[in-house]
Amino acid sequence: MIDTILISLGFIISVYMMIVIINYAAMLLIAYFTLRKNTGIDRQVETLPYQITKVMKPISIVVPAYNESAGILNSIYSLLNLNYTQTEIIIVNDGSTDDTQEKVLKEFKLIPVFEAIRVQIPSKKIKQVYQSTVHTNLFFIEKENGGKSDALNAGINLAHYPYICSIDGDSILHRDALFSIMTPISASNGQIIAAGGTIRVANEMNVELGDFKEPKIYSKPLILIQVIEYVRSFLIGRISLSQFNLLLIISGAFSIFERQWVIDVGGYSTDMIGEDMELVVKLHRLIKERGVDKKIISIPDPICYTEAPNKLAILRRQRRRWHQGLLSSLLRHKDMLLNPKYGAIGMISLPYYWFVEAMGPVIEFLGVFYVILTFFFGQVYFEFIIMLSAFFLIYGGIYTIGALLLDSYTINGYVSTRALFRMVIISMTEVFWYRPLNIFWRLEGIYQTLKGNTEWGEMERSGFSRKGDAE
Repeated sequence: MIDTILISLGFIISVYMMIVIINYAAMLLIAYFTLRKNTGIDRQVETLPYQITKVMKPISIVVPAYNESAGILNSIYSLLNLNYTQTEIIIVNDGSTDDTQEKVLKEFKLIPVFEAIRVQIPSKKIKQVYQSTVHTNLFFIEKENGGKSDALNAGINLAHYPYICSIDGDSILHRDALFSIMTPISASNGQIIAAGGTIRVANEMNVELGDFKEPKIYSKPLILIQVIEYVRSFLIGRISLSQFNLLLIISGAFSIFERQWVIDVGGYSTDMIGEDMELVVKLHRLIKERGVDKKIISIPDPICYTEAPNKLAILRRQRRRWHQGLLSSLLRHKDMLLNPKYGAIGMISLPYYWFVEAMGPVIEFLGVFYVILTFFFGQVYFEFIIMLSAFFLIYGGIYTIGALLLDSYTINGYVSTRALFRMVIISMTEVFWYRPLNIFWRLEGIYQTLKGNTEWGEMERSGFSRKGDAE
């Protein structure tokens, strides 16, 4: 009986991993052809008319800030330096307990102003609105603490423009990021109602007044492995899913939404951890219920640099919360799963997120447990062990190499050749140290979800390097 159970378990795990790898391989091919088509000379020619005629829609950039003293000034400077015709910047201080507000008010010479706010989405009380005397398109909201979602809703209420760009307080946009992300939106004549850009890790880069100086090689394996994760996620997973309008996650670090659609779905949900995914799923639901042809996409060109966790304890909290957010949103919208009413979202996208993303850590844990179990019972099923090991190595090695090759199709001016080589090497070791940790953290997320824990917690920020001490 034990032999039968172990063989059956090994077979189930192997089949699951094979399906996942085939799925990733298909995504890799889709992303390759998409990037090949939409990068280089052809893309530049396609976007040129929009640059000349300046038909880009005006954007309100909303930045929720809670204890972001370490990086908030560089973030604001990067927004002020964007190559875009018409923007307003709204910094929302969500009851910070550090000197975030004092720094911003002093640096940009902000003064109190009376601003009529039409409250279309509920939010915590706004104490005061400030406006810069130097940059008149820069606003600052002082409000009671209500969490990131509540801060975003307050900023949306103040916003004057038809499109909302939400970025994190520690994020820095590339100068052309808004132009790149708004080009397909403007060209779609209202068909695209939301879009996400590519997020890059930039912990060890030198930043001066929102501009990057002297790129350097990442020195810490923990940072390198996150760089690999971001490349795999944004240049393969999200790009391929968005080609079929199946994307359910747009990173809150950098996203664009049509303001009225966000208002129509009630804004960001304040009772959930994964507010960014939840908003996208709500938009997909409304699109299907209204029976309109609208799209939500991911674009490889627009780049946003963000600070990744540089300690295991902080990374653990982040990944645990990410998985909680994923599960919470999937559970809230479980009625859409395999429901023909919601088209490909219900029949393809949601099953993928459940089967691959949500349940992935459970199956992978069973794989590790299986190897230990066979030794415990004195039976080593070498065929299954070799197969599982091969699957993990294929995922960690070949999939990563493919992602890095795709990365070469995009503008990639912040990582050296030496750094790229180190990423390939470290990806081969991922299965031995990082992947088991990530499995455990995501399992914690499942446990916390079952407990009903919705606390987000705090992220420690070190700020970007300002000395450029290259290796």
